[in-house]
Formats: sequence, structure tokens, C-alpha cells
Amino acid sequence: MHRELFEIPFLHLSVKSYGFMVVVGFLVAIWLIKKLSKHINDNPEHITNAALYALIAGVIGARIFYVVHYFDRYQNRPLSVFYVWEGGLELLGGVFLGLAVLIIYMKRHKLPIRLYFDILAIALMLALSFGRIGCFLNGCCYGKPTDSKIGVVFPYDSPAYLEQIYPDPQRGRMKPYTNLPNNYFDKNGYLKPYDSLSKSQQEDVTRHHRYCNISIHPTQLYSSGMALFWSIVLYLFWKNWGSGQLDLSKRKKFGKPGSTFGLMFILYGPTRFIIEFIRDDNPFEAAGLTISQFISIAMVIIGVVVMAVCSRMQQEQEF
Repeated sequence: MHRELFEIPFLHLSVKSYGFMVVVGFLVAIWLIKKLSKHINDNPEHITNAALYALIAGVIGARIFYVVHYFDRYQNRPLSVFYVWEGGLELLGGVFLGLAVLIIYMKRHKLPIRLYFDILAIALMLALSFGRIGCFLNGCCYGKPTDSKIGVVFPYDSPAYLEQIYPDPQRGRMKPYTNLPNNYFDKNGYLKPYDSLSKSQQEDVTRHHRYCNISIHPTQLYSSGMALFWSIVLYLFWKNWGSGQLDLSKRKKFGKPGSTFGLMFILYGPTRFIIEFIRDDNPFEAAGLTISQFISIAMVIIGVVVMAVCSRMQQEQEF
């Protein structure tokens, strides 16, 4: 876990790992979109401009989604809603608002929406794989305890550690995983900073000692690996049967323009649904499911509808 990668000299501003990886993912996605969209023969500036607007909208959407999801954290500090540098973004919110802005932009400039969205689907999964590595470095989106050898241990005062020393009624856990003694908390019940602990206490909360963080699933890396895998699958589908196949005789009915985009939802939805069962951060909303799982179900339905509609549309038609 490395929330801050480095500090900019003289400015004393730290570069956050999550934001850095999101930017890296964005740049890689732009490169891939430009490379795959050559056969569209469109002005490259359209791609860059659309992506820039989508990035801005994505950050705003991700922040809004997070604030709504965890609104109780901002009731006493309403201005902190705007403190994006403190963390607090949810990728799904960013994806939805970003896509909405892209549709508006492409409609305005009369661009082939379905062709671009097919390419966007491949690039989006690739960008997500980088974003999830940022989650791992930031310590968010953590998993449940595990005895597996692939489990990871996050440090004292990390989000995962805080989750383990407090009860979490929103996830149906009335007792903490770790019964940390009272002298590790201040008078208000908050965990003391690591620097304020005694040497013996500091030793007890470090790895392999009695009050260290329990080994947990690296769900961020699971998600990153699956996003990369789905990006490759989508590319192969797009190239061999979808709108990337320039030989129309080899293009399948279910591979018409827009189908790759729909397939992205069908592939990613179940993956996110399953990952949620081993994540330990999102609260249960209803029926023992998280809001992300309900969205995942909706994503599969949307994906099936999109593919079905696209298979019936003529080549020259648009949404």
C-alpha cells in the first residue's frame, strides 16, 4: 500500500497513487482508441476531445456516486464533498456519466456512435485494469480475510485495518475481526495515529504480530486481472466477428456495430457481481447484496438488450 508515490519538489504536493494510475489508464486507453479507430478515418482530434470531456465527467460522476453511497460521512462536513484529493471515487459512477457525455459529444459532431463505442469498450476495460492497481496501492476496495497464500496484509490505520477493528452492522458483522485493546483508541473511540503509539504497541500492530491486519483477498488485483482479460477477449471478438472485421462476409450478425460494447456489460457484470462476495467494503443494501451487485445485474440486462438491438439494425443506422 503506497497512497503517495512521490512529492513534487519545491511545491510540496504529493502525487497520489490512485490518481496517477487512473491517469496512466486514461492515457493508455486514448492510445489504444487512436490505434484501433484508424479504419474509421475520422479526425483524431475528435477522439482526444471526446476522451478529455469523458475524463472530466468521469471524475465528477465517480465523486457523485461515492458521496451518494456514503452520504452519512459528509453530513457534518458538507464542503468536504469537493475534497477529491482526500480520496473517494467509485468507478461505476464515473463510467455512467462519462458515457453520457460521450454520447452527447458524438451526436453533436455526427460521429458513428456504435463504431466508437465498440472500440471504447476494449479501451475501457484496459483502463480499468490500471485503475484497480491504483485501488490496491491506495488500500481501498479491499477483500475479506483469507488463509490463502495469495492473501495480502495492509498496514496499521489502512482502510482494511479500520474495517477489521470495528464492528460493521451494514455488512451484518456485529463484532470486529480483531479485538484491539482500548489503549489503542483515543477518548472519542478513534484509532490513535501510529506515531503516537508506544514502541511495544507499534511492534504489536506490525506484520506477523498479534494485532496486525488479518491477511485478506487482494480483490483489487483480481479485478485488475479480469479487466485486462476481458479487454483481450473484447478485442478478439471485435477484430474477428465484430465491427473491427473489415470483411463484412466474416462479420457475424451478433457482431454488428455496437455489439462489442454490449458484450462488455455482459462480461463485466457477472465478474463484478462475484467479486463483491469476497470484497469487504461495500455495505449490504437488500437481500444480502450490495448496490454494485444490483448494478451488475442491470449491466447484464443492458448488455443483452444492446446486442439484441444492434443485431437487428442496419449497418448505416445509429442509436
